[in-house]
Amino acid sequence: MRKNLAAALALSLAFAGAQATPLPAPARAEVDALLARLQSSGCQFNRNGSWYSGAEARTHLLRKLEYLEKKDMVKNAEQFIDLGAATSSSSGKPYMVKCGAAAALESKAWLTTELKAIRAR
Repeated sequence: MRKNLAAALALSLAFAGAQATPLPAPARAEVDALLARLQSSGCQFNRNGSWYSGAEARTHLLRKLEYLEKKDMVKNAEQFIDLGAATSSSSGKPYMVKCGAAAALESKAWLTTELKAIRAR
């Protein structure tokens, strides 16, 4: 079943087209800022047991955002975090973020903290 879900997600991403409903501009700016912070943080991103760079994580999460926009499933940064950036859609396992020697955190917690910092500035 996981393979079928992953295949469906991949197929849906491949056919993402003009009917996608993009995030409203303020929400997209927040998501872009979050992903830029992840990319430039020097932190690693764990997805299904493998560690990736922040740049690789950003690329992956942008694909998930495109899928969610195509399905008209996200309207704000919190929904993006919850539906696209917190767990693997193929395994259901939480994504993790590890920065330096600090313990790994679930990406939902890391991204939520960063979103608060973005909004505070």
